[in-house]
Amino acid sequence: MIRDTKLDPFTLEIVKDSLLSIGDEMFIALAKTSMSPIIYEVLDYASGLTDAKGQLLTQGNGVTGFIGMLSFMVKETLSKYGANGNLKPGDVLIINDPYGGGGSHLSDVGLVMPIFHEGELIAFSANKAHWTEVGGKDAGSFTNDSTDIFQEGLQFPCVKLYDGGKLNEGIVDMIKYNVRFPDLSLGDMWAQVAALKTGEKRVMEICDKYGQSTILSSITNLLDHGESISRKELNKLPKGTFYADSFVDTDGLGNGPFPIKVAVTITDSEFICDFRGSSPQVPGPMNCSYTGLVSAVRAIFLAVTNPEQDVNDGVFRPLKIIVDEKSIMSAERPAPVSNYFETLVGSLDLVWKALAPHLPDRLAAGHLMSICSVTLSGLHHDTNEPFLIVEPSVGGWGGASGQDGASGQFCISDGETYNVPVEVAETKYGVLVDEYSLRTNDGAGAGEFIGGRGVIRSYRALTDNQAATITFGRNKFNPWGTNGGREGSPNQFFVEKANGEVEGPFGFYARYPLQKNDVLKLVTGTGGGYGNPLKRPADKVAKDVRNGYYTVAEARELFGVDIDSATFNYMELDIRQ
Repeated sequence: MIRDTKLDPFTLEIVKDSLLSIGDEMFIALAKTSMSPIIYEVLDYASGLTDAKGQLLTQGNGVTGFIGMLSFMVKETLSKYGANGNLKPGDVLIINDPYGGGGSHLSDVGLVMPIFHEGELIAFSANKAHWTEVGGKDAGSFTNDSTDIFQEGLQFPCVKLYDGGKLNEGIVDMIKYNVRFPDLSLGDMWAQVAALKTGEKRVMEICDKYGQSTILSSITNLLDHGESISRKELNKLPKGTFYADSFVDTDGLGNGPFPIKVAVTITDSEFICDFRGSSPQVPGPMNCSYTGLVSAVRAIFLAVTNPEQDVNDGVFRPLKIIVDEKSIMSAERPAPVSNYFETLVGSLDLVWKALAPHLPDRLAAGHLMSICSVTLSGLHHDTNEPFLIVEPSVGGWGGASGQDGASGQFCISDGETYNVPVEVAETKYGVLVDEYSLRTNDGAGAGEFIGGRGVIRSYRALTDNQAATITFGRNKFNPWGTNGGREGSPNQFFVEKANGEVEGPFGFYARYPLQKNDVLKLVTGTGGGYGNPLKRPADKVAKDVRNGYYTVAEARELFGVDIDSATFNYMELDIRQ
Protein backbone atom coordinates (compact mmCIF):
# COMPACT_ATOMS: atom_id res chain seq x y z
CA MET A 1 0.00 0.00 0.00
CA ILE A 2 1.15 3.54 -0.74
CA ARG A 3 0.47 4.59 2.84
CA ASP A 4 2.92 1.92 4.03
CA THR A 5 5.82 3.39 2.02
CA LYS A 6 8.48 4.34 4.56
CA LEU A 7 9.69 7.90 4.09
CA ASP A 8 12.23 9.77 6.14
CA PRO A 9 11.16 13.26 7.28
CA PHE A 10 13.78 14.94 5.09
CA THR A 11 12.40 13.40 1.89
CA LEU A 12 8.85 14.28 2.94
CA GLU A 13 9.83 17.90 3.50
CA ILE A 14 11.71 18.13 0.20
CA VAL A 15 8.79 16.68 -1.76
CA LYS A 16 6.30 18.92 0.05
CA ASP A 17 8.34 22.01 -0.74
CA SER A 18 8.76 20.81 -4.32
CA LEU A 19 4.98 20.58 -4.73
CA LEU A 20 4.55 24.07 -3.24
CA SER A 21 7.20 25.50 -5.54
CA ILE A 22 5.44 23.93 -8.54
CA GLY A 23 2.28 25.81 -7.62
CA ASP A 24 4.25 29.03 -7.31
CA GLU A 25 6.03 28.50 -10.64
CA MET A 26 2.71 27.82 -12.38
CA PHE A 27 1.35 31.02 -10.87
CA ILE A 28 4.27 33.09 -12.11
CA ALA A 29 4.23 31.48 -15.56
CA LEU A 30 0.60 32.49 -16.06
CA ALA A 31 1.20 36.10 -15.02
CA LYS A 32 4.32 36.44 -17.18
CA THR A 33 2.60 35.21 -20.34
CA SER A 34 -0.93 36.62 -19.98
CA MET A 35 -2.30 39.46 -22.12
CA SER A 36 -4.79 41.19 -19.80
CA PRO A 37 -4.04 43.70 -17.00
CA ILE A 38 -6.74 42.03 -14.89
CA ILE A 39 -4.36 39.03 -14.78
CA TYR A 40 -0.78 40.33 -15.00
CA GLU A 41 -1.39 43.47 -12.91
CA VAL A 42 -4.37 42.66 -10.68
CA LEU A 43 -3.57 38.89 -10.34
CA ASP A 44 -7.21 37.85 -10.66
CA TYR A 45 -6.47 34.15 -11.03
CA ALA A 46 -5.34 31.02 -9.21
CA SER A 47 -3.32 27.95 -10.15
CA GLY A 48 -2.27 24.75 -8.48
CA LEU A 49 -2.12 20.97 -8.30
CA THR A 50 -4.53 18.30 -7.12
CA ASP A 51 -4.03 14.59 -6.60
CA ALA A 52 -5.63 12.00 -8.85
CA LYS A 53 -8.89 12.23 -6.86
CA GLY A 54 -9.15 16.00 -7.22
CA GLN A 55 -7.95 16.84 -3.72
CA LEU A 56 -6.13 20.17 -3.69
CA LEU A 57 -2.41 19.85 -2.94
CA THR A 58 -1.10 23.35 -3.47
CA GLN A 59 -2.45 26.60 -4.82
CA GLY A 60 -0.59 29.70 -5.92
CA ASN A 61 -3.38 32.11 -5.20
CA GLY A 62 -3.98 35.72 -6.12
CA VAL A 63 -7.70 35.74 -5.43
CA THR A 64 -8.69 34.34 -2.04
CA GLY A 65 -12.22 33.72 -3.34
CA PHE A 66 -10.85 30.93 -5.57
CA ILE A 67 -9.75 28.73 -2.65
CA GLY A 68 -11.44 25.41 -3.32
CA MET A 69 -12.65 26.05 -6.85
CA LEU A 70 -9.77 24.20 -8.52
CA SER A 71 -10.65 20.95 -6.78
CA PHE A 72 -14.30 21.26 -7.85
CA MET A 73 -13.13 21.74 -11.46
CA VAL A 74 -11.01 18.61 -11.31
CA LYS A 75 -13.75 16.55 -9.69
CA GLU A 76 -16.15 17.60 -12.46
CA THR A 77 -13.52 16.49 -14.98
CA LEU A 78 -13.21 13.11 -13.25
CA SER A 79 -16.98 12.72 -13.10
CA LYS A 80 -17.37 13.37 -16.81
CA TYR A 81 -14.32 11.60 -18.23
CA GLY A 82 -12.55 9.59 -15.53
CA ALA A 83 -15.03 6.74 -15.05
CA ASN A 84 -14.93 5.84 -18.76
CA GLY A 85 -11.18 6.06 -19.10
CA ASN A 86 -11.46 9.01 -21.45
CA LEU A 87 -8.58 10.98 -19.93
CA LYS A 88 -5.15 10.65 -21.51
CA PRO A 89 -1.83 12.48 -21.64
CA GLY A 90 -2.06 15.78 -23.48
CA ASP A 91 -5.71 16.43 -22.62
CA VAL A 92 -6.68 19.92 -21.51
CA LEU A 93 -10.25 20.59 -20.37
CA ILE A 94 -11.88 24.02 -20.41
CA ILE A 95 -14.64 24.75 -17.91
CA ASN A 96 -16.48 27.74 -16.45
CA ASP A 97 -19.76 26.13 -15.32
CA PRO A 98 -20.84 28.30 -12.36
CA TYR A 99 -23.15 25.76 -10.77
CA GLY A 100 -21.16 22.57 -10.37
CA GLY A 101 -17.81 22.71 -12.09
CA GLY A 102 -15.82 24.84 -9.68
CA GLY A 103 -17.61 27.85 -11.03
CA SER A 104 -17.91 31.43 -9.92
CA HIS A 105 -19.09 33.44 -12.91
CA LEU A 106 -18.53 32.79 -16.60
CA SER A 107 -15.67 35.30 -16.79
CA ASP A 108 -13.54 33.03 -14.59
CA VAL A 109 -12.41 30.37 -17.05
CA GLY A 110 -10.73 27.22 -15.77
CA LEU A 111 -8.36 24.82 -17.49
CA VAL A 112 -7.53 21.32 -16.21
CA MET A 113 -4.75 18.95 -17.36
CA PRO A 114 -4.37 15.35 -16.18
CA ILE A 115 -0.77 14.36 -15.37
CA PHE A 116 0.32 10.79 -16.12
CA HIS A 117 3.53 9.08 -15.07
CA GLU A 118 4.41 5.64 -16.43
CA GLY A 119 0.85 5.33 -17.74
CA GLU A 120 -0.83 6.07 -14.40
CA LEU A 121 -2.87 9.15 -13.58
CA ILE A 122 -1.17 10.69 -10.56
CA ALA A 123 -2.23 14.34 -10.42
CA PHE A 124 -3.86 17.29 -12.18
CA SER A 125 -2.61 20.77 -12.88
CA ALA A 126 -5.37 23.36 -12.93
CA ASN A 127 -5.91 27.08 -13.07
CA LYS A 128 -8.72 29.61 -13.19
CA ALA A 129 -8.34 33.14 -14.56
CA HIS A 130 -10.63 36.10 -15.09
CA TRP A 131 -10.82 36.72 -18.83
CA THR A 132 -11.38 40.28 -19.94
CA GLU A 133 -14.20 39.02 -22.18
CA VAL A 134 -16.31 35.89 -22.62
CA GLY A 135 -19.05 37.50 -24.70
CA GLY A 136 -22.55 38.12 -23.44
CA LYS A 137 -24.77 41.15 -23.63
CA ASP A 138 -22.35 43.69 -22.11
CA ALA A 139 -18.70 44.56 -22.62
CA GLY A 140 -16.69 42.79 -19.96
CA SER A 141 -19.30 40.01 -19.80
CA PHE A 142 -20.17 40.29 -16.12
CA THR A 143 -22.90 42.83 -15.57
CA ASN A 144 -25.27 43.77 -12.78
CA ASP A 145 -28.61 43.61 -14.58
CA SER A 146 -28.63 40.21 -16.31
CA THR A 147 -31.67 38.03 -15.75
CA ASP A 148 -30.29 34.62 -16.73
CA ILE A 149 -26.96 32.91 -17.37
CA PHE A 150 -27.36 33.11 -21.14
CA GLN A 151 -26.88 36.89 -21.09
CA GLU A 152 -23.54 36.59 -19.33
CA GLY A 153 -21.35 34.99 -21.98
CA LEU A 154 -19.97 31.73 -23.35
CA GLN A 155 -20.38 28.60 -21.26
CA PHE A 156 -17.73 25.88 -21.37
CA PRO A 157 -19.23 22.71 -19.86
CA CYS A 158 -15.98 20.79 -19.21
CA VAL A 159 -15.02 20.06 -22.81
CA LYS A 160 -11.66 19.13 -24.30
CA LEU A 161 -9.65 22.08 -25.57
CA TYR A 162 -6.85 19.61 -26.31
CA ASP A 163 -7.54 15.92 -26.96
CA GLY A 164 -4.39 13.88 -26.54
CA GLY A 165 -2.32 16.95 -27.37
CA LYS A 166 -4.38 17.91 -30.45
CA LEU A 167 -5.99 21.34 -30.30
CA ASN A 168 -9.75 21.58 -30.83
CA GLU A 169 -9.74 24.40 -33.39
CA GLY A 170 -13.54 24.65 -33.23
CA ILE A 171 -13.45 25.90 -29.64
CA VAL A 172 -10.80 28.48 -30.53
CA ASP A 173 -12.91 29.74 -33.43
CA MET A 174 -16.00 29.88 -31.23
CA ILE A 175 -14.15 32.05 -28.74
CA LYS A 176 -12.63 34.23 -31.45
CA TYR A 177 -16.00 35.09 -32.96
CA ASN A 178 -17.99 35.50 -29.74
CA VAL A 179 -15.86 37.80 -27.59
CA ARG A 180 -15.18 41.50 -28.06
CA PHE A 181 -11.43 41.31 -27.38
CA PRO A 182 -10.33 37.95 -28.83
CA ASP A 183 -6.60 38.75 -28.68
CA LEU A 184 -6.85 39.26 -24.93
CA SER A 185 -9.10 36.28 -24.19
CA LEU A 186 -7.21 33.83 -26.40
CA GLY A 187 -3.87 35.22 -25.23
CA ASP A 188 -4.86 34.55 -21.64
CA MET A 189 -6.01 31.06 -22.58
CA TRP A 190 -2.62 30.23 -24.09
CA ALA A 191 -0.99 31.59 -20.94
CA GLN A 192 -3.13 29.21 -18.88
CA VAL A 193 -2.08 26.31 -21.10
CA ALA A 194 1.57 27.25 -20.64
CA ALA A 195 1.12 27.28 -16.86
CA LEU A 196 -0.52 23.84 -16.93
CA LYS A 197 2.34 22.41 -18.97
CA THR A 198 4.81 23.93 -16.53
CA GLY A 199 3.08 22.07 -13.73
CA GLU A 200 3.02 18.82 -15.69
CA LYS A 201 6.73 19.08 -16.48
CA ARG A 202 7.74 19.73 -12.87
CA VAL A 203 5.58 16.90 -11.48
CA MET A 204 7.12 14.49 -13.97
CA GLU A 205 10.59 15.64 -12.91
CA ILE A 206 10.04 14.95 -9.22
CA CYS A 207 8.42 11.59 -10.03
CA ASP A 208 11.50 10.64 -12.06
CA LYS A 209 13.80 11.85 -9.29
CA TYR A 210 12.13 10.34 -6.23
CA GLY A 211 9.92 7.63 -7.69
CA GLN A 212 6.18 7.56 -8.19
CA SER A 213 5.52 5.63 -4.98
CA THR A 214 7.41 8.21 -2.93
CA ILE A 215 5.49 11.09 -4.50
CA LEU A 216 2.10 9.44 -3.93
CA SER A 217 2.96 8.63 -0.35
CA SER A 218 4.14 12.21 0.18
CA ILE A 219 0.83 13.48 -1.18
CA THR A 220 -1.06 11.38 1.35
CA ASN A 221 1.19 12.68 4.10
CA LEU A 222 0.74 16.28 2.94
CA LEU A 223 -3.07 16.04 3.12
CA ASP A 224 -3.03 14.26 6.48
CA HIS A 225 -0.60 16.82 7.88
CA GLY A 226 -2.90 19.64 6.77
CA GLU A 227 -5.81 18.01 8.58
CA SER A 228 -3.73 17.47 11.72
CA ILE A 229 -2.75 21.13 11.95
CA SER A 230 -6.33 22.29 11.43
CA ARG A 231 -7.63 20.02 14.17
CA LYS A 232 -4.98 21.27 16.60
CA GLU A 233 -5.98 24.85 15.87
CA LEU A 234 -9.67 23.95 16.13
CA ASN A 235 -9.08 22.83 19.72
CA LYS A 236 -7.93 26.37 20.60
CA LEU A 237 -11.17 28.03 19.44
CA PRO A 238 -14.13 28.84 21.71
CA LYS A 239 -16.79 26.15 21.58
CA GLY A 240 -20.47 26.79 21.04
CA THR A 241 -22.87 28.19 18.44
CA PHE A 242 -22.51 31.79 17.25
CA TYR A 243 -24.97 33.73 15.11
CA ALA A 244 -24.95 36.64 12.68
CA ASP A 245 -27.30 38.09 10.10
CA SER A 246 -27.00 40.72 7.42
CA PHE A 247 -28.27 41.65 3.96
CA VAL A 248 -27.26 41.61 0.33
CA ASP A 249 -28.08 45.15 -0.79
CA THR A 250 -29.84 44.38 -4.08
CA ASP A 251 -29.99 41.92 -6.93
CA GLY A 252 -29.04 44.68 -9.39
CA LEU A 253 -32.57 44.92 -10.75
CA GLY A 254 -33.92 47.10 -7.93
CA ASN A 255 -35.12 44.25 -5.71
CA GLY A 256 -33.92 43.74 -2.16
CA PRO A 257 -32.33 43.96 0.28
CA PHE A 258 -32.14 40.20 0.80
CA PRO A 259 -31.58 38.69 4.26
CA ILE A 260 -28.72 36.27 4.86
CA LYS A 261 -27.75 34.57 8.10
CA VAL A 262 -25.47 31.96 9.61
CA ALA A 263 -25.12 29.78 12.69
CA VAL A 264 -21.49 28.80 13.30
CA THR A 265 -21.04 25.78 15.55
CA ILE A 266 -17.54 24.92 16.76
CA THR A 267 -16.90 21.58 18.45
CA ASP A 268 -13.73 19.67 19.24
CA SER A 269 -13.87 18.00 15.83
CA GLU A 270 -15.96 20.18 13.49
CA PHE A 271 -16.41 23.74 12.29
CA ILE A 272 -19.99 23.90 11.00
CA CYS A 273 -21.44 26.86 9.09
CA ASP A 274 -25.21 26.62 8.66
CA PHE A 275 -26.64 29.21 6.25
CA ARG A 276 -30.15 27.77 6.13
CA GLY A 277 -32.89 30.37 6.22
CA SER A 278 -31.06 32.83 3.98
CA SER A 279 -32.81 34.33 0.96
CA PRO A 280 -33.74 32.09 -1.97
CA GLN A 281 -31.92 32.76 -5.25
CA VAL A 282 -32.88 36.12 -6.72
CA PRO A 283 -33.88 37.42 -10.18
CA GLY A 284 -30.70 39.46 -10.70
CA PRO A 285 -27.04 38.39 -10.91
CA MET A 286 -26.03 38.58 -7.23
CA ASN A 287 -26.55 34.83 -6.86
CA CYS A 288 -23.60 32.73 -5.73
CA SER A 289 -23.07 29.06 -6.51
CA TYR A 290 -22.36 26.45 -3.85
CA THR A 291 -18.72 26.26 -4.95
CA GLY A 292 -18.44 30.01 -4.39
CA LEU A 293 -19.90 29.61 -0.91
CA VAL A 294 -17.41 26.85 -0.11
CA SER A 295 -14.50 29.03 -1.20
CA ALA A 296 -15.80 31.92 0.88
CA VAL A 297 -16.09 29.86 4.05
CA ARG A 298 -12.69 28.28 3.46
CA ALA A 299 -11.09 31.72 3.45
CA ILE A 300 -12.54 32.73 6.82
CA PHE A 301 -11.89 29.25 8.24
CA LEU A 302 -8.20 29.75 7.47
CA ALA A 303 -8.29 33.20 9.07
CA VAL A 304 -9.61 31.89 12.38
CA THR A 305 -7.50 28.72 12.50
CA ASN A 306 -4.08 29.18 10.90
CA PRO A 307 -3.80 31.82 8.15
CA GLU A 308 -0.13 31.00 7.54
CA GLN A 309 -0.85 27.36 6.81
CA ASP A 310 -0.17 26.03 3.31
CA VAL A 311 -3.51 25.39 1.64
CA ASN A 312 -4.60 21.88 0.69
CA ASP A 313 -7.82 19.90 0.95
CA GLY A 314 -6.68 18.16 4.12
CA VAL A 315 -6.81 21.49 5.91
CA PHE A 316 -10.56 21.71 5.33
CA ARG A 317 -11.60 18.23 6.45
CA PRO A 318 -13.07 19.54 9.76
CA LEU A 319 -15.15 22.12 7.87
CA LYS A 320 -18.85 21.44 7.19
CA ILE A 321 -21.16 23.76 5.23
CA ILE A 322 -24.96 23.54 5.22
CA VAL A 323 -27.22 25.61 2.95
CA ASP A 324 -30.72 25.43 1.49
CA GLU A 325 -31.07 24.37 -2.13
CA LYS A 326 -31.58 27.19 -4.62
CA SER A 327 -30.64 29.84 -2.10
CA ILE A 328 -28.84 33.07 -2.96
CA MET A 329 -25.71 31.18 -1.84
CA SER A 330 -26.38 27.97 -3.77
CA ALA A 331 -27.99 29.10 -7.01
CA GLU A 332 -28.96 26.63 -9.69
CA ARG A 333 -29.18 26.91 -13.47
CA PRO A 334 -30.19 29.21 -15.14
CA ALA A 335 -30.03 31.84 -12.37
CA PRO A 336 -27.73 34.76 -13.28
CA VAL A 337 -24.46 34.81 -11.33
CA SER A 338 -22.19 37.41 -12.91
CA ASN A 339 -21.90 39.42 -9.68
CA TYR A 340 -21.77 36.34 -7.46
CA PHE A 341 -18.81 37.84 -5.61
CA GLU A 342 -21.00 40.23 -3.61
CA THR A 343 -22.91 37.34 -2.03
CA LEU A 344 -19.70 35.31 -1.70
CA VAL A 345 -18.03 37.99 0.40
CA GLY A 346 -21.31 38.64 2.23
CA SER A 347 -21.43 34.98 3.26
CA LEU A 348 -17.85 35.12 4.43
CA ASP A 349 -18.56 38.31 6.36
CA LEU A 350 -21.38 36.59 8.25
CA VAL A 351 -18.99 34.03 9.74
CA TRP A 352 -16.51 36.82 10.47
CA LYS A 353 -19.19 38.91 12.19
CA ALA A 354 -20.42 35.96 14.25
CA LEU A 355 -16.95 35.12 15.57
CA ALA A 356 -15.24 38.53 15.80
CA PRO A 357 -16.40 39.29 19.36
CA HIS A 358 -15.04 35.94 20.51
CA LEU A 359 -11.72 36.04 18.61
CA PRO A 360 -10.50 39.65 19.01
CA ASP A 361 -6.88 38.60 18.50
CA ARG A 362 -7.66 37.17 15.06
CA LEU A 363 -10.65 39.03 13.62
CA ALA A 364 -11.00 42.77 13.10
CA ALA A 365 -14.18 44.83 12.84
CA GLY A 366 -16.08 44.90 9.54
CA HIS A 367 -14.35 46.03 6.34
CA LEU A 368 -15.53 47.41 2.97
CA MET A 369 -16.88 43.92 2.16
CA SER A 370 -17.29 44.43 -1.57
CA ILE A 371 -15.24 43.74 -4.66
CA CYS A 372 -16.38 47.24 -5.73
CA SER A 373 -16.10 46.20 -9.35
CA VAL A 374 -15.76 48.68 -12.21
CA THR A 375 -16.30 47.96 -15.88
CA LEU A 376 -15.68 50.95 -18.14
CA SER A 377 -15.74 50.74 -21.93
CA GLY A 378 -15.45 53.11 -24.86
CA LEU A 379 -13.06 54.26 -27.57
CA HIS A 380 -9.47 55.27 -26.90
CA HIS A 381 -8.81 58.97 -27.51
CA ASP A 382 -5.55 58.36 -29.42
CA THR A 383 -6.20 55.18 -31.39
CA ASN A 384 -10.00 55.23 -31.72
CA GLU A 385 -9.83 51.54 -30.81
CA PRO A 386 -12.17 50.06 -28.20
CA PHE A 387 -10.87 49.75 -24.65
CA LEU A 388 -12.22 48.02 -21.57
CA ILE A 389 -11.38 48.57 -17.90
CA VAL A 390 -12.21 45.61 -15.66
CA GLU A 391 -10.99 46.00 -12.09
CA PRO A 392 -11.84 45.78 -8.40
CA SER A 393 -11.41 48.69 -5.98
CA VAL A 394 -9.65 48.99 -2.63
CA GLY A 395 -11.09 50.34 0.61
CA GLY A 396 -10.82 50.31 4.40
CA TRP A 397 -10.50 47.38 6.79
CA GLY A 398 -11.75 47.41 10.36
CA GLY A 399 -9.85 48.27 13.49
CA ALA A 400 -8.68 45.37 15.61
CA SER A 401 -7.44 44.69 19.11
CA GLY A 402 -4.12 46.52 19.30
CA GLN A 403 -4.09 48.10 15.84
CA ASP A 404 -5.90 50.51 13.55
CA GLY A 405 -7.51 49.19 10.40
CA ALA A 406 -5.54 49.02 7.15
CA SER A 407 -6.34 51.65 4.54
CA GLY A 408 -6.66 51.15 0.80
CA GLN A 409 -6.79 47.36 0.72
CA PHE A 410 -8.89 44.95 -1.31
CA CYS A 411 -11.67 43.04 0.43
CA ILE A 412 -10.86 39.64 1.85
CA SER A 413 -12.09 37.60 -1.11
CA ASP A 414 -9.73 39.44 -3.48
CA GLY A 415 -6.71 38.50 -1.40
CA GLU A 416 -3.22 39.35 -2.65
CA THR A 417 -4.28 41.34 -5.68
CA TYR A 418 -3.44 44.82 -6.91
CA ASN A 419 -4.81 47.91 -8.59
CA VAL A 420 -4.12 48.62 -12.22
CA PRO A 421 -1.41 51.31 -11.86
CA VAL A 422 -2.37 54.85 -12.88
CA GLU A 423 0.31 54.85 -15.59
CA VAL A 424 -1.02 51.64 -17.14
CA ALA A 425 -4.63 52.85 -16.95
CA GLU A 426 -3.88 56.16 -18.66
CA THR A 427 -1.85 54.45 -21.39
CA LYS A 428 -4.20 51.61 -22.23
CA TYR A 429 -7.58 53.24 -21.62
CA GLY A 430 -9.42 56.33 -22.78
CA VAL A 431 -9.30 58.02 -19.38
CA LEU A 432 -7.27 60.28 -17.13
CA VAL A 433 -7.00 59.46 -13.44
CA ASP A 434 -7.85 62.83 -11.86
CA GLU A 435 -7.52 61.64 -8.29
CA TYR A 436 -6.36 58.64 -6.33
CA SER A 437 -6.37 59.46 -2.63
CA LEU A 438 -7.48 58.29 0.79
CA ARG A 439 -11.06 59.09 1.78
CA THR A 440 -10.61 61.53 4.67
CA ASN A 441 -13.93 63.31 5.07
CA ASP A 442 -16.48 60.81 6.32
CA GLY A 443 -15.88 60.76 10.11
CA ALA A 444 -16.54 57.01 10.19
CA GLY A 445 -14.91 54.06 11.94
CA ALA A 446 -14.29 55.73 15.31
CA GLY A 447 -12.93 53.49 18.04
CA GLU A 448 -10.05 52.93 20.38
CA PHE A 449 -8.56 51.56 17.19
CA ILE A 450 -10.03 53.30 14.16
CA GLY A 451 -11.16 51.81 10.89
CA GLY A 452 -8.88 52.04 7.86
CA ARG A 453 -9.67 54.61 5.21
CA GLY A 454 -11.41 53.99 1.94
CA VAL A 455 -10.16 55.65 -1.23
CA ILE A 456 -11.29 58.04 -3.94
CA ARG A 457 -10.38 57.12 -7.53
CA SER A 458 -11.67 59.38 -10.29
CA TYR A 459 -11.68 58.54 -14.00
CA ARG A 460 -12.12 61.41 -16.47
CA ALA A 461 -13.57 60.24 -19.79
CA LEU A 462 -11.51 61.45 -22.77
CA THR A 463 -14.05 60.43 -25.40
CA ASP A 464 -17.83 60.50 -25.78
CA ASN A 465 -20.16 57.54 -25.40
CA GLN A 466 -18.26 55.64 -22.73
CA ALA A 467 -20.25 53.31 -20.47
CA ALA A 468 -19.61 52.42 -16.83
CA THR A 469 -21.10 49.44 -15.03
CA ILE A 470 -20.46 49.74 -11.29
CA THR A 471 -21.22 47.20 -8.57
CA PHE A 472 -20.50 48.64 -5.14
CA GLY A 473 -21.91 46.36 -2.47
CA ARG A 474 -22.21 47.40 1.18
CA ASN A 475 -23.79 50.58 -0.11
CA LYS A 476 -26.83 50.44 2.20
CA PHE A 477 -25.33 48.73 5.25
CA ASN A 478 -22.15 50.11 6.75
CA PRO A 479 -19.15 48.06 7.93
CA TRP A 480 -19.88 47.02 11.48
CA GLY A 481 -17.88 48.06 14.52
CA THR A 482 -17.03 45.70 17.34
CA ASN A 483 -16.44 45.92 21.11
CA GLY A 484 -17.98 49.40 21.20
CA GLY A 485 -16.44 50.70 17.98
CA ARG A 486 -18.51 52.81 15.56
CA GLU A 487 -19.67 51.79 12.10
CA GLY A 488 -17.67 52.55 8.99
CA SER A 489 -18.95 54.26 5.85
CA PRO A 490 -20.61 52.90 2.69
CA ASN A 491 -19.17 52.29 -0.76
CA GLN A 492 -20.61 54.69 -3.33
CA PHE A 493 -19.84 56.51 -6.56
CA PHE A 494 -20.72 59.83 -8.17
CA VAL A 495 -20.64 61.25 -11.67
CA GLU A 496 -19.35 64.80 -11.96
CA LYS A 497 -20.52 65.96 -15.35
CA ALA A 498 -18.59 68.31 -17.61
CA ASN A 499 -21.37 70.91 -17.21
CA GLY A 500 -20.87 70.99 -13.42
CA GLU A 501 -23.82 68.80 -12.44
CA VAL A 502 -23.23 65.97 -9.97
CA GLU A 503 -25.26 62.76 -9.93
CA GLY A 504 -25.20 60.21 -7.14
CA PRO A 505 -24.41 58.71 -4.80
CA PHE A 506 -25.05 55.34 -6.42
CA GLY A 507 -24.19 51.81 -5.42
CA PHE A 508 -25.17 49.85 -8.51
CA TYR A 509 -25.54 51.08 -12.07
CA ALA A 510 -25.49 49.30 -15.42
CA ARG A 511 -23.94 51.14 -18.40
CA TYR A 512 -23.97 54.69 -17.02
CA PRO A 513 -23.31 56.89 -20.08
CA LEU A 514 -20.22 59.11 -19.83
CA GLN A 515 -19.35 61.90 -22.24
CA LYS A 516 -16.01 63.58 -22.76
CA ASN A 517 -14.74 65.25 -19.55
CA ASP A 518 -17.36 63.61 -17.35
CA VAL A 519 -15.67 62.26 -14.20
CA LEU A 520 -16.55 58.91 -12.64
CA LYS A 521 -15.73 59.34 -8.94
CA LEU A 522 -15.40 56.05 -7.05
CA VAL A 523 -15.53 56.33 -3.25
CA THR A 524 -15.00 53.25 -1.11
CA GLY A 525 -15.86 52.71 2.53
CA THR A 526 -13.96 53.23 5.76
CA GLY A 527 -13.79 50.15 8.01
CA GLY A 528 -15.54 49.79 11.34
CA GLY A 529 -13.90 50.81 14.60
CA TYR A 530 -12.77 48.56 17.44
CA GLY A 531 -13.30 49.50 21.07
CA ASN A 532 -14.70 52.56 22.82
CA PRO A 533 -13.59 55.75 20.98
CA LEU A 534 -13.21 57.52 24.34
CA LYS A 535 -10.30 55.19 25.11
CA ARG A 536 -8.27 56.27 22.08
CA PRO A 537 -5.15 58.14 23.29
CA ALA A 538 -5.61 61.88 22.86
CA ASP A 539 -2.30 62.30 20.99
CA LYS A 540 -3.52 59.78 18.40
CA VAL A 541 -6.79 61.66 18.03
CA ALA A 542 -4.82 64.87 17.40
CA LYS A 543 -2.80 63.05 14.75
CA ASP A 544 -6.02 61.74 13.16
CA VAL A 545 -7.33 65.30 12.90
CA ARG A 546 -4.05 66.47 11.41
CA ASN A 547 -4.33 63.68 8.83
CA GLY A 548 -7.87 64.74 7.94
CA TYR A 549 -9.49 61.53 9.18
CA TYR A 550 -11.71 63.45 11.60
CA THR A 551 -12.67 67.09 12.04
CA VAL A 552 -12.14 69.11 15.20
CA ALA A 553 -15.86 68.79 15.93
CA GLU A 554 -15.77 65.00 15.45
CA ALA A 555 -12.76 64.73 17.74
CA ARG A 556 -14.74 66.47 20.46
CA GLU A 557 -18.00 64.57 19.89
CA LEU A 558 -16.67 61.07 19.17
CA PHE A 559 -13.42 60.93 21.11
CA GLY A 560 -13.86 63.53 23.85
CA VAL A 561 -10.75 65.46 22.83
CA ASP A 562 -10.66 69.22 22.25
CA ILE A 563 -8.12 70.12 19.55
CA ASP A 564 -6.80 73.50 18.43
CA SER A 565 -7.15 73.53 14.64
CA ALA A 566 -4.14 75.84 14.23
CA THR A 567 -1.61 74.17 16.50
CA PHE A 568 -3.16 70.70 16.97
CA ASN A 569 -2.61 71.00 20.68
CA TYR A 570 -5.20 68.95 22.56
CA MET A 571 -7.04 68.66 25.85
CA GLU A 572 -9.03 65.71 27.15
CA LEU A 573 -12.66 66.45 28.04
CA ASP A 574 -14.48 65.25 31.13
CA ILE A 575 -16.53 62.68 29.19
CA ARG A 576 -13.37 60.56 28.86
CA GLN A 577 -13.19 60.04 32.60
